[in-house]
Amino acid sequence: MRDLYEQIHELEGIPGLSKHEQFVQGIINSINAKTLSRGDLLPSVNQLIGELGFARETIAKGYKELVARGIVESKNRKGFFVSSDDTGQQLKVALLLYAFDTFQEAFYKTFRAHLGDNIHIDVFFHHNNIEIFEAIIGNVKGRYGMYVVAPIPHPKTADILKVIPMDKFLMVDRFEPLAAPCSYVVQEFGDTSYTAFAALSDTIQTFKEMIFYYRPATDTPIEILKAFKKFVKDYKIKGVIKTAYVPGTVEKGKVYYTINNTELWAILKDCVEKKLVPGTDVGILSHNDDVIKEIICDGITTYSTDFGLMGGKAAAFVLNREKIQEIVPTVLIRRKSL
Repeated sequence: MRDLYEQIHELEGIPGLSKHEQFVQGIINSINAKTLSRGDLLPSVNQLIGELGFARETIAKGYKELVARGIVESKNRKGFFVSSDDTGQQLKVALLLYAFDTFQEAFYKTFRAHLGDNIHIDVFFHHNNIEIFEAIIGNVKGRYGMYVVAPIPHPKTADILKVIPMDKFLMVDRFEPLAAPCSYVVQEFGDTSYTAFAALSDTIQTFKEMIFYYRPATDTPIEILKAFKKFVKDYKIKGVIKTAYVPGTVEKGKVYYTINNTELWAILKDCVEKKLVPGTDVGILSHNDDVIKEIICDGITTYSTDFGLMGGKAAAFVLNREKIQEIVPTVLIRRKSL
């Protein structure tokens, strides 16, 4: 039983986690880690009091909850036994994303649908703020059976995430190197961006210049910036990098590329007001596809990963607990805007 006690002790000192929750989650963690199996005899209340120092009422309440959830059974005069090693229906998942944008919503809807109604998901957003990210990880560690996290590219990220057991951790959306190997389902930004630009090069070269709005203080991947610089150099295109679109500045004869949807809508609004036709008078390219971009202004050209597919693969990891290290393909979707 030493491993069981260690699983419970590992949860000590977690802010907001009561001793009752520590006891219940420790047993669930032991079952998930195969330390305990169906039919195993669990320590008596007195043994647990002696080992953990918890109050009798705390342990009794914990066993009562585990019995009610079908994980543990009580046999008269024999004690408590593990009745099920399938804790999936009781599994709690912490899902930490950047923000609830349209493509994050596509990920979540598929993730939620594939997991079914018996798995509880708590969703958190860090908005690319490392302090918020660190605070959320500190609050959720040890309280969930699985952790699905979209990381922040930051020197502190690896150290922040080391408190999460890697067998319960899945990195999604963006890959960030950690000290220990982990499972991930992510997209790639550098090569895929260059490939998309190159595929559009013949059309881009019919315009005077290509403007890329890159905001270094946001979650815009630096790999895309590097790909853009390489592309305009290789294809001898006049490339301009600006930090933000200024409303009213759209001009005929230029290609506009932005990752930010709010910026995209502003560009399109100005095109309408100035009677500039996307694909003819100006070129427009956007990152991350959604249904609005398919229909607005006769269609906006995008290149995007399949966030629904990413969500499905993330759900499969949670359900099966099988290691995965996969990059979801990125696809160029050509429409009238470029």
